[in-house]
Amino acid sequence: MKITVRYFASIREAVGQGSEALDTSAATLGALRDELIARGGAHAASLARGKAVRMALDQVLSGEEAPLAEGAEVAFFPPVTGG
Repeated sequence: MKITVRYFASIREAVGQGSEALDTSAATLGALRDELIARGGAHAASLARGKAVRMALDQVLSGEEAPLAEGAEVAFFPPVTGG
């Protein structure tokens, strides 16, 4: 299925792009994250298991179990802190 993946903040800087159109067979956000980690390099370092990464599906914060659908927009970003 075709989806759009957006990267924000330090993840965007690491992977060198803000977004990409992706053809994936991943059924969930977690499976998509694993698929991107398997690319190696900056994707693996930025999205690695054990790193704090937030995910949104169609602009709603979501967990790894959230199901993907054709045309979905997925965003990856680091946790935001503020004061």
